[in-house]
Amino acid sequence: MKSILFVCLGNICRSPVVEAIARLEFQRAGLDVYVDSAGTADYHVGEQADARSRASAQRAGYDAEPHRARQLSADDFEQFDAVLAMDNRNLREILSRCPPRHRGKVALFLRHAGIASPLEVPDPYYGQDADFRRVIELGRMGVEKMIAALPTTA
Repeated sequence: MKSILFVCLGNICRSPVVEAIARLEFQRAGLDVYVDSAGTADYHVGEQADARSRASAQRAGYDAEPHRARQLSADDFEQFDAVLAMDNRNLREILSRCPPRHRGKVALFLRHAGIASPLEVPDPYYGQDADFRRVIELGRMGVEKMIAALPTTA
């Protein structure tokens, strides 16, 4: 796997943080995997990640500052080896836009990583600091499982 797209609703909370986690952890593991993120909705196109997400990521050692939100595009299904949704709602939306030949690339992030429970990364947008920390925890868990399943480039 050479490229992964992480997808949530607005691309300002979950997917940019998981992208930041994956970018750094794949690099630390010596894996050459391109990562990006997108949202199914266009609410925040061009905006930075939510300030609470950026702060939570920073406290955990990840840099989400350069992120700018973008919407999922038809080209993403061609470009990426995996298109991973943070939750079932976004998974359904992604699948509704996905050409049939690329459906095998689309999955729930945590399920794809081999995690049976929880299956979703909950949206922290209307939550508290603990909800943003939970995104970091689940993002790390999922990325660690993915790293364990991918061959190194050594």
